[in-house]
Amino acid sequence: MSVARRSVLRGAAAGAAGVGFATVGSVPSLAAATPGPGKGPLPTHRPFPPLMDDPKGLLALPPGFKYTVVTKAGETKLKTGQPTPGAHDGTAVFDAGRNYLLIQNHEIGSNNALGVPQVAGTVYDTGVGAAGGCTVISVDRDGRNLGEWVGISGTLTNCAGGPTPWGTWLTCEETENKANGTTRLKDHGYVFEVWADGRTANPVPLKALGRYAHEALAVDGDRTHIYLSEDASGPNGLFYRWSAPRGYKLGPKSWQDLAAADFGTLEAMAILGDDGKPIPDVAYLTSAQLLRPFRVAWVPVPDRDAVSVSCRKQFTDGRVTRGKKFEGVFGTRDGVYVVNSYAESGTSDLPADAIPHDGMVWFYNYDADTIQLVTYFPENAAADQGAEAKYDDYNFDGPDNVTVTPWGSLILAEDGNASSHVLSSTPGGPTYAIARNMLNDSEFTGPAFSDDGKVLFVNIQSPGLTLAITGPWRDYLG
Repeated sequence: MSVARRSVLRGAAAGAAGVGFATVGSVPSLAAATPGPGKGPLPTHRPFPPLMDDPKGLLALPPGFKYTVVTKAGETKLKTGQPTPGAHDGTAVFDAGRNYLLIQNHEIGSNNALGVPQVAGTVYDTGVGAAGGCTVISVDRDGRNLGEWVGISGTLTNCAGGPTPWGTWLTCEETENKANGTTRLKDHGYVFEVWADGRTANPVPLKALGRYAHEALAVDGDRTHIYLSEDASGPNGLFYRWSAPRGYKLGPKSWQDLAAADFGTLEAMAILGDDGKPIPDVAYLTSAQLLRPFRVAWVPVPDRDAVSVSCRKQFTDGRVTRGKKFEGVFGTRDGVYVVNSYAESGTSDLPADAIPHDGMVWFYNYDADTIQLVTYFPENAAADQGAEAKYDDYNFDGPDNVTVTPWGSLILAEDGNASSHVLSSTPGGPTYAIARNMLNDSEFTGPAFSDDGKVLFVNIQSPGLTLAITGPWRDYLG
């Protein structure tokens, strides 16, 4: 997230239950409710115990858990000798035999002393204003740093993204900036594919996925669709789906096809009410609709490369469903989770009668073509109460990045108005704090669980820290 959210957010969120009971508002709810996303029962977990303050003043954790600092911007070094870049954001972890490999975004939007070095063969835009990119970090099973190098450079504001089934990372530029002939020599606002092997680099924009302020994405298990979020306002952003041509399967060489802006189909989501018409904005929905499925329609994007008009501005009101700050996205076998961080009523880009909230998590079901609200944080004034709310481990707001644990529950990274937490959440059920930033008020980013369930990697965006958290995860999440 590139917006200084603490300067614009009004409220905070729900307590440990993670859901609220606000009024329905102007959207009629569907009659039927389902037990939750996916085909099996909802995951459950034990409550995490209260967090214990860290004597080092960095990370509060539950008893029995510990952390290791993997990288620190400006202090740890790349293999080429330059300092680790700053502004750590979206991250994925891959199994690499005896070790793990992390691919990490750096959300840097201009010339920066801690920008991603432009290493030959990895560069998209050689302009000095393109200081973003990704690094790759080799980490042992205990979270110790074994080496870091550049995976892609010359990009801009790399926010989040998503892993692919073939073991690469799709990194997203959260910008719509075009070339200016000086600091930026190419247009930006694209998705790029990043490899972890230290040898492969194809810094080619995947124009088929659109040019807009990308946040995150997920590839479905059939390798025929990609779901993408847009973090934008004025008007609010959209949730997109890219669909492959009939008979096509995504794979390691698909970047060559996705480089064409007319390959496949890019569409924007419309959530349909009982009358069959698109709900204007997700802020019309509240916890009264928790777990109730809404039908979804997909509307083609006329000009996905946004040559003259931004993708989201190509739709008139009433054709699609908007949302303030579509953020984290993560795919499962049965569907995809997508997060909205917050909403404010009465603003120019939100209907006046919409209902403010401080966090929504949705689940889109592939087979049913429906979407459900599975976690909801109602707007609450607690986070604006200064020191009294600063270290409140029971009031949450501003979920941003999301990942799914090996046991099926959710991990959410807060970017809210009070203290920042890493949260454990059961869809349709409780939410608990599992870490708190004691260093400053910076957001957490890039939560990523190792497949073996041993390590949760997470970042503190500023000053730029990657942390490996270990402990009895299975006792609480398994």
